[in-house]
Amino acid sequence: MSKKFLTILSCLSTAFALGPQSRIKNIVTFGDSYTQVEQATGDGGQAWPVYVADYANLNLHPFARAGAVCSNNLTFKPFPSIVESQVPLFLEEKTNETLRLNQAETIYTLWIGTNDVGVGALLTGDQTKGVTLVDTVDCAVNWVRTLYQNGARNFIFQNMIPLQLTILYSANSYPNHYWLFERNTTEWNVFMTELTTSGNAIAKLMLQDLVREYPGAHVGLFNSHGLFMDIHDNPSKYLNGTAPLNVTGAVVSCVYPEGGVGSPACTIVNSLSDRDSYMWFDELHPSEQVDRTIARHIANAILRLPTPWLTWLS
Repeated sequence: MSKKFLTILSCLSTAFALGPQSRIKNIVTFGDSYTQVEQATGDGGQAWPVYVADYANLNLHPFARAGAVCSNNLTFKPFPSIVESQVPLFLEEKTNETLRLNQAETIYTLWIGTNDVGVGALLTGDQTKGVTLVDTVDCAVNWVRTLYQNGARNFIFQNMIPLQLTILYSANSYPNHYWLFERNTTEWNVFMTELTTSGNAIAKLMLQDLVREYPGAHVGLFNSHGLFMDIHDNPSKYLNGTAPLNVTGAVVSCVYPEGGVGSPACTIVNSLSDRDSYMWFDELHPSEQVDRTIARHIANAILRLPTPWLTWLS
């Protein structure tokens, strides 16, 4: 038996030994509009956690809220943050037994960072004085610590997507719902590239260090960044709508006059089958077809099936 084959076999054995050891029956989600399942979803359709629950036959308990950041003390947004709102609400429901979960059969997910690094926060220098990218990433990683100390053992940490590919942060951006004013689009594109890639690298190192502290914790790192880059570079592998494949436009695109004075000129793709050809729903959010892709890979990870986009760190 060759040394190369033994090495591959060893890696595969290790991969399947990591991760949750029990059959997962519940998924609890935290995050922002990328993950919110109630009211207006970010993708304009059905959010990825609903698809995960369907694909993997799970009970879904959603706590994510649109507009959220990790902590409003770091990057203030007038929305329910992870630290000040979502986690306390979860702990309250756990304490009063509104929510009863077998921790061995429950997995927790977090997808946060888009609003922390974006407009009105790190990108535009509007964070709390002295706050850095390291602080916002550390806040997200601390989510694992907090939930572990309250009984949780199974986690999926979703890193930041390449936000520079969104219309909002592209070099060819235009005044839109999320930013109406003049800016240097090339500078934003370059800076956002640095923020997302650096933030993800920091998060990976922090998580690798964290898992050594907590026995029995099973932490999976979902590579949202890598998946989105692959969708952008190889759309035919993921998009299957009836319109030409599109990774630069959006299902709903509204160009506003500079400064926001006046009505926007909007282009909307109404055909549901055509919408599945698009990577983006609007200038910031992924499409429902992309959310289905995310859901399939997360469901595979939970079911202990192969996926190239999730690595179990413990």
